[in-house]
Amino acid sequence: MDIEVPHRRVQIDNLPVEVYSSRVEMGGAAAAVAREILQRAIAERGEANVILATGNSQLSFLHALRELEGIEWGKVRVFHMDEYLGIEPNHPASFPLFLHQHILDRVQPGEFFPVPSQPENIEQACADYEELLRRYPADFVALGFGENGHLAFNDPPYAKFDDPVWVKVVTLDETSRRQQVGEGHFPTLESVPTQAITLTIPALLAAKRVLAIVPEARKVNAVRACLYEPVSEDRPGSILRTVGHATLYLDPDSAQGLEGWQEYEA
Repeated sequence: MDIEVPHRRVQIDNLPVEVYSSRVEMGGAAAAVAREILQRAIAERGEANVILATGNSQLSFLHALRELEGIEWGKVRVFHMDEYLGIEPNHPASFPLFLHQHILDRVQPGEFFPVPSQPENIEQACADYEELLRRYPADFVALGFGENGHLAFNDPPYAKFDDPVWVKVVTLDETSRRQQVGEGHFPTLESVPTQAITLTIPALLAAKRVLAIVPEARKVNAVRACLYEPVSEDRPGSILRTVGHATLYLDPDSAQGLEGWQEYEA
């Protein structure tokens, strides 16, 4: 795969923002960086650990990543970042099922640790997943912004930049639930679960690299708020402006959230 070159690169506080000419190019660019990280980790330690997001916005990245050569997937551990509480594992909206369909069954990683959806002891399940994350520190996390700026399922008012735990149960914001309906994962708002288990913001930021992959016009308001409004738990994605190990990838649609984009285009 050819190395994709950003159409535009800007810096917002500590956050590099790269805009690509299409969603496919955006996903390919992020995937090329992910491969480099995986290859380096495997060369240095003989293994790599990653946290992957789900959702339609991640498809160009996941599909590009699964097609890349030169990744020893048998030496990679895969985690993911959230799951609906109570959902059946074979439900079409199950996040582990999504990952199996779009990447895992193609690449066959060494291990996959799904966030449980029906644990007998929820508190213990959260603690056990946190222990795994701490035992196997992530070399990168690939994530997106929700339409309300959430990271994983850290919706306001449950998003805490200084959360004392790495995994917890949250009640889902209606915006997040409507997003799931809009993406076609559920037929009605009422059918969307109201709670989920999610990795917290400290858990996500503990990864050595953060690849924030945020395409689509429906994310314009989230991009604008997270980049230009004050850093706040009211817009969780804004925290990426304060760290030094994240990159934001945009396509032409989501890039409309950048100030002065028309001038950039000209």
